[in-house]
Amino acid sequence: MKHCVLLLAAALSLPLTLRAQNELSNFTATGRGGVATTFATDYQAIGINPANLGRVGGAKVAFTIGEFGVGAGSQSLERRQLNRLLFQRKETLTPDGKRELARAFTSDNALNLNADATTLAVAVQLPVVGGVAVSHRVRTTAHVGLNQNAAEIAFLGRNAPIYTSASAGNVPLVTEALAGTDLQFALLNEFNLAWGTRLIDQSLFQLSAGAGYRYVQGVGIIDIRVQPGSLRAYTAMSPVFDIDYGSVMNNPGFNFRARADGLQPVGRGHGFDLGLAVEAGKALRLGLALTDLGHMTWEGNLLTANDQKLKRLNSEGIGSYNFIREVADIFASGTDSLFQYTPGQERRASLPTKLRTGVGVRVSEFFEAGLDVTVPLNTVAGNLPTTFVGVGVDYKPTSWVRLSSGLSGGAGYGLSVPLGFTITNPIYEIGISTRDVAGLLTSKNPYLSVAAGFLRFKLGGKTE
Repeated sequence: MKHCVLLLAAALSLPLTLRAQNELSNFTATGRGGVATTFATDYQAIGINPANLGRVGGAKVAFTIGEFGVGAGSQSLERRQLNRLLFQRKETLTPDGKRELARAFTSDNALNLNADATTLAVAVQLPVVGGVAVSHRVRTTAHVGLNQNAAEIAFLGRNAPIYTSASAGNVPLVTEALAGTDLQFALLNEFNLAWGTRLIDQSLFQLSAGAGYRYVQGVGIIDIRVQPGSLRAYTAMSPVFDIDYGSVMNNPGFNFRARADGLQPVGRGHGFDLGLAVEAGKALRLGLALTDLGHMTWEGNLLTANDQKLKRLNSEGIGSYNFIREVADIFASGTDSLFQYTPGQERRASLPTKLRTGVGVRVSEFFEAGLDVTVPLNTVAGNLPTTFVGVGVDYKPTSWVRLSSGLSGGAGYGLSVPLGFTITNPIYEIGISTRDVAGLLTSKNPYLSVAAGFLRFKLGGKTE
């Protein structure tokens, strides 16, 4: 698994593409804290509300190359600890540092990472048909929430108190010792198609409907959720992660995928979006959408685990700030894994389905405000841990500058104050934004995020 961190670092720094928020690769939405259900237009409506493609009066053609966004946050780590986990991964942990991190990671929201990138997207308005958009996007998500035993095992290994204080014949079950532990990672490669059309077009009332389809390649997944009496644990990782599977390689039931170039998938699936958009009068906009309906089928390098006696680690736990790689070795499928995994042929899992609702007020071409509520409809890896609520505004002090801000909360993060800056003219936009200005600066509850787009073009219409 020695290249796992390299892939994650690439996702955090390059226009490829951790709780999942589809709009993070949309720099205009990021500046409003993710409020997008009534704002998003053309290809940026993909994965948010495809019905917005049915709006009329905007650009006839819109396209982009390389819109991307990354974010990392915690509600238990301090800023200095998060910085080291992200930027000083080669640094070795001292015994005091291991104990400090074991305490900090004892939290149901110890670490949330997400990165999205739209590598290429195009939207076209066609007579009669409506708006059609296509895109390619890569999404990476990760979430870490550990109970006290899991955090101590992760950082102290065989010296964790649960091992040193337990008698030889009193070994607890995983579901007893690790209840409340969640560990998820997902890397998805998507090809999207969306369509929206106007159904009712009256002077004071317009109704649009839309639908989207995506073909999803699963490059990797780790989904471990432990509750009292219940353990869900499975992994399927592409050969690009270079995992040492040890003796499981000799099991005839293990569907091993050998190393190949590129992001070789180990799973495939199909996703769907449905949406409605209403424009009432000259100012009010309403939006409703179901996104990421569908399933993934994981089949390559698939391992699963059931409830079992807690294994004792041979190692002394995580020894550096290279957390993502080392925690995966312990909890996922490394040679010194905490679980006894068995090979599987196939596992079907739902996509991270969400219900999005939004209300927007367009006061003028210079000012628009909106409210979004996004509710996760399942608990699979990559979905929001809690409901997202946000209020966002766009303001144009001049015809060529747009400022965005607002307030947002939930989705595994605390209260955030976003900020976005966009330079725009009738054919071209360039912008940069952050999900939380305070999170960039504060020591407690740090949230480091940035989204940017430098090649967004809108042709044949007036810039909104």
